[in-house]
Amino acid sequence: MQKMGSVLIDDADRARQAMTPLRLKMLALLREPGSAATLAAALELPRQKVGYHLHALEKAGLVTPAGERQRRGFTERLFVTTAGSFVVDPTILGVPPAVEKQDRFAAEHLVARSAETVREVTRMQAAAAEEGKRLLTFTIEADIGFAVPQDVEAFAERLTAMVAGLAEEFAPKGDGRRYRLLIGGHPASKGKTTSTVN
Repeated sequence: MQKMGSVLIDDADRARQAMTPLRLKMLALLREPGSAATLAAALELPRQKVGYHLHALEKAGLVTPAGERQRRGFTERLFVTTAGSFVVDPTILGVPPAVEKQDRFAAEHLVARSAETVREVTRMQAAAAEEGKRLLTFTIEADIGFAVPQDVEAFAERLTAMVAGLAEEFAPKGDGRRYRLLIGGHPASKGKTTSTVN
């Protein structure tokens, strides 16, 4: 089985099956095929306890059988994660509050649009992986400084105009694929920087 890059977990019960410290460790170890015995040895836990949690992960569709092997006189069942990584739907505990679409300076709006992007991109990536394709995306990051709060709005207005011009220039001719562009800005966390766009 060819593993997908990332798979979206959008079911609360399925997320609950994965989101315990022990099961998260097991999922990390099972990015490569392993058995209950190898997991028990790596985690220094009884095999029976590991087997119980392994069964729960399999039932939730987070791991899948990956064959068998002979080891010390008995047959071991091997398991591997069903994806390279799992992404939990940001709205699984509730949908962000609605805000006016034009209120692009509201933090709630950025959170809601970001959550929507996580869901859409993860699902499209999984669909592309199933077809043996790569999802073509791009990311732009930059550190920007503003002297006064009013500069944020002025910057957003100018950036909006520039993006509108570029969008018109690159408008698809015929059946070209359309892209959704999301640009957001928020105060940087202390001590965290990204590369500056020149």
